Amino acid sequence: MSEAACEPHAARRGVAGRPRAAATAVFFVHGLLFASWTAHIPQVKADLHLTDGSLGLALLGAPLGAMSAILVSAHLLPRLGSRRMVQAGLLGYCVAGPFVGVVGSLSGLFVALFAWGGFQGALDVSMNTQAIAVEHDRGRPLMAGLHGCWSIGSLAGAGIGTAGVAVGLSLSAQLALLGVPVLVVVGWLATQMLPDATPAIESHAGRRRQFPRAVLVLGAIAFAALLCEGASADWASVYLRGPLHTSAATAGLGYTAFLLTMVVVRLSGNRLLARFLIRRVLPILAAIATVGFTAGLLDGQAVIAIAGFGCLGVGMALIVPTVFSAAGRLPGLSPGAAIASVSACGWVGFVCGPPLIGGLASATSLPVALGLLPLLTTSIVVSTALARALRSDLPRPQP
Repeated sequence: MSEAACEPHAARRGVAGRPRAAATAVFFVHGLLFASWTAHIPQVKADLHLTDGSLGLALLGAPLGAMSAILVSAHLLPRLGSRRMVQAGLLGYCVAGPFVGVVGSLSGLFVALFAWGGFQGALDVSMNTQAIAVEHDRGRPLMAGLHGCWSIGSLAGAGIGTAGVAVGLSLSAQLALLGVPVLVVVGWLATQMLPDATPAIESHAGRRRQFPRAVLVLGAIAFAALLCEGASADWASVYLRGPLHTSAATAGLGYTAFLLTMVVVRLSGNRLLARFLIRRVLPILAAIATVGFTAGLLDGQAVIAIAGFGCLGVGMALIVPTVFSAAGRLPGLSPGAAIASVSACGWVGFVCGPPLIGGLASATSLPVALGLLPLLTTSIVVSTALARALRSDLPRPQP
């Protein structure tokens, strides 16, 4: 091929890569901004003179705001499209964040987190809807890798927050310093995003009979997976520090192992799902989680328990991105509305998981309460193998 002929081809390839770059950037900063505040929570608690109970009440503001926004987004996405929703959500996400650090009361913190969580939830649904359009345009699975970028962003945000606390940077200043370049760079990239994928049309009777059930099944899988994820985030260190009597430093390795294995599997997930069928990959990974985490609970040694949390990360890594991708491909249903419905179910699991484990632990013991997680992963093994909504093939690489 001549050099002149190569140049237009390269230009087209560069333009075609912009939507994927935009989606990747949005997933990354979505995780980065929220995770960067977690290291500041103890200082916020001290500044407002909050008890553990009142802090827990205030922290509910973010997930409640996210769930509310997700339900609203289900109605707005088919009308506005994910490109506009991403731009609006990103703007609100960056602007609302610094207000969390300037409130002076418990009620103010709850309201600020509710608003910030609302923009976080709206951005979450709209960026996943845009990811469906990018997958459709590129003709191959990309969702797992995008969620891997979100996980990397979360790890980077946690590190930035820790560094900010170490140098005495306030939460508001930190979120403002992060928000400005995010708005400039990622906001510009968001203008390169694609129109949403158009759902295939089926008969009205077929939609009424099949698709609500498909959304319910996918939502139940997301609920189970995110319940496991939320429980791991809040209880891994407590389990290692308490019943297993490890040091404070060792106790933090449980959730770290969960996150690291999740990142590794997600970053390799695009190739994995492009090569093998979903109904084979997801049950095998969930089975690894079941066996590994059960062994960690039964053995009673810290090393095996940490490995068990790592196995749980392996099993849960591809559930949410694959379920979202499947929801966005349901024929006859708006991708945004379907993803919002499934995402809302997942958020319920994420919010309910930690207090549910706590209640069971109070009634029995923490190791017994954590036994709920392998029961849920076993249900994921069965449901992902049998769910019809997961039997439709993902986009395959085009020659």
